[in-house]
Amino acid sequence: MTNPLLDFSGLPRFDEIRPEHVAPAIDRLLCEAEVSIKALERVSPATWEGFVVPLDNATERVDRAWTQVKHLEAVASTPALRAAYNEALPKIARYMSGLAQDEALFAQFRALAEAPEFAAYDEARRMVIENALRAFRLGGAQLPPGQRQRVGAIKEELAGLAAKFSQNVLDATDAFGLFVDDEARLAGIPEDVLSACRMAAEKAGRPGWKLGLHMPVCLPVLAYAEDRELRHALYRANVVRASDLGDDAALDNGDCIQRILALRAEMAGLLGFSCYAEYSLATKMADTPDEVLAFLRDMAVRARPHAEQDRIELEAFSRRNLGLETLEAWDVAFASEKLKQARYRLSAQDVKPYFTEQRVLAGLFELIHALYGLNVEPDIAPVWHEDVRFYRLADAQGRTIGQFYLDLYAREGKRSGAWMDECRGRRVTGGEVQTPVAFLVCNFGKGTDGKPATFGHREVITLFHEMGHGLHLLLTRIGELGVSGINGVEWDAVELPSQFMENFCWEWDRVCAMSGHVETGDKLPRELFDKMLAARNFQSGMAAVRQLEMGIFDMLLHAGPDANRNPDGEAVLRLLWQVREEVAVNLQPAWNRFPYQFSHIFAGGYAAGYYSYKWAEVLSADAYAAFEEAPARQAETGAKFREEILSRGGSRRAIENFRAFRGRAPRMDALLRHNGMSN
Repeated sequence: MTNPLLDFSGLPRFDEIRPEHVAPAIDRLLCEAEVSIKALERVSPATWEGFVVPLDNATERVDRAWTQVKHLEAVASTPALRAAYNEALPKIARYMSGLAQDEALFAQFRALAEAPEFAAYDEARRMVIENALRAFRLGGAQLPPGQRQRVGAIKEELAGLAAKFSQNVLDATDAFGLFVDDEARLAGIPEDVLSACRMAAEKAGRPGWKLGLHMPVCLPVLAYAEDRELRHALYRANVVRASDLGDDAALDNGDCIQRILALRAEMAGLLGFSCYAEYSLATKMADTPDEVLAFLRDMAVRARPHAEQDRIELEAFSRRNLGLETLEAWDVAFASEKLKQARYRLSAQDVKPYFTEQRVLAGLFELIHALYGLNVEPDIAPVWHEDVRFYRLADAQGRTIGQFYLDLYAREGKRSGAWMDECRGRRVTGGEVQTPVAFLVCNFGKGTDGKPATFGHREVITLFHEMGHGLHLLLTRIGELGVSGINGVEWDAVELPSQFMENFCWEWDRVCAMSGHVETGDKLPRELFDKMLAARNFQSGMAAVRQLEMGIFDMLLHAGPDANRNPDGEAVLRLLWQVREEVAVNLQPAWNRFPYQFSHIFAGGYAAGYYSYKWAEVLSADAYAAFEEAPARQAETGAKFREEILSRGGSRRAIENFRAFRGRAPRMDALLRHNGMSN
């Protein structure tokens, strides 16, 4: 039987891929790509059909196979698979760096840009060529040989460090277990969480309950456990994961952080940038680090008074009603939940039974139909775990637009968080359409004792968010691989479609339609929804400054005065503390090691780009305001949103997409109004 990683005839054969397939497949594909690329370096003259199309053919096979390996290592990691992944990673990094530094390919793209035919290309093809030229410059193709080689070595080492950082966080999360024998200590914790903890203890061969750090357990314990010491224990374990204060010194990310920052600064300098943040912003909407910091600090000035008021109210309530003279970090979620219940007569647990997996998915799919006239239908594909679902997106004529995997539940060996990734991009060659395929991944709690899974409203919002990313990939109409879907989209604009989808989770008709009590099937009462709506902006000030804290910290870490001085772990923590003193209202204990788990910037794509969440939030809120302004024309507005934003991929600059949709530049008014911060 052929190596499943070498089969590109259809969907990935996830049920057949084994660790031993990785090395031979990657080695063969890299060798084949190298042969093809060498031949294309000599093609003359360089044309679209004679150069770009075969170059895409050569590189796409590597990308698709590696995407499968990378995905499995994130969602179904085993020691053997991790070893195979780590062995192949340097080869992939060298290959990618080599592509970005190939002088002959660079010359071919320059020839394309200078050819008379360039003006006749459509905007997608012109953008592919422009992006390629920029990628060569950022890859070091113009540098002298020694410096070019050094940039390649840095990128290879950074790829390994990012993988190590992420793996340390996963291992530290999986390794922790707090076993509790005394049921009285678990007072307040929701029953579905306790059931999962009971099953986890049984699996470990222990009596009682096992409390872990995966979010479906950790967050409810911090929010509901009456036992303050229990909250403290779990909070501390969570915020010292993978650090010098963690349980396993081998998982300490301190050295990774220091080395990552040093290498990023060195690479930026070699490429002619004053700091890594400038290098990062070269592919984003924002122009300079100062522009980003000014935006974040302006938001902080607007949000901080609201956050301070949130904190004052919480402290007063905690002293008066909970007997807490000092409100510690491990008390904030618990006290906030109590205050929310007291103020609005509302608990997240009141709402959760109404959102079962089946009904929420039905509501999500109905929204997609209402906005875009498309149907989401169950489909069949090999999967990596029995819980994974597979769907296809079809138009009114039944034609497949795209497909997606849905992996909803947390488990050991699966990276925490929620994300969307591309499995296969849309491409049109020789008149044939390759439809896109997406991965949608969450980490929700699974149903226990034979009951279906129920989602908190926050989890419903998360699901809609990731589906927004998925639709950005699936609804593209661009046929050029380099700018179809999310490819080529500025990083600080990729959150627009995802955050846009969150708004529909606050529309009564939508929420009511997707609700159905897990026991009775009853719809969510309007009275309960009204309480949810009243509490929508509960502590929105505190939530806003938390996001701004992370964004400012990230940007200063990569652009501040110490960004090029190889900051050690203490310097990184000092910087975070300075940022917290500037914007935060919930100060953390000195032993909090948040950066050691900040995978977004040390193991993801958000380095000097975490501000993107707030930047894109302005765009998404303003985009949704178009639907608020014309509620009777939802389908018409949805069609325009699809045409001007979702379908365009990276073929047009994000700001041009937005202007085409709204007819003007973005405004902050809608975001402030949605967050309860407008006058």
